[in-house]
Amino acid sequence: MLVEDHILNVEVARRLLEVKGITVEVAENGLLAIEMFALAPVGYYDMILMDIRMPVMDGLTATKAIRQLQKETAKIIPIVAMNANAFEEDMEKSRYAGMNYHLAKPIAPQMLYDTLERIWSETKK
Repeated sequence: MLVEDHILNVEVARRLLEVKGITVEVAENGLLAIEMFALAPVGYYDMILMDIRMPVMDGLTATKAIRQLQKETAKIIPIVAMNANAFEEDMEKSRYAGMNYHLAKPIAPQMLYDTLERIWSETKK
């Protein structure tokens, strides 16, 4: 799931992911992401790419809410923060909210692919 409110960022991320054969579903804000994740069958989503700053509900709040859901995958689904700020303080806030990884925006294709590979290799263990 890609959680992003800016249409240009959605299109860029979608193309980068689809090149690797990844199916992308988009939520325009954190509240929609929570709803989509909660209603999906267990294991439907492999990971969540979550923007930090969005209207309606930001990514940090959405991540905390997803982690609190009574769903077996809620605590373990990889959640990747996407944020224009890559300062240590921002990464710490992401980790505290329950995010596993952090990507700086604009998204560098190779960093995205390296992060995806890391997630897949860790989840196969």
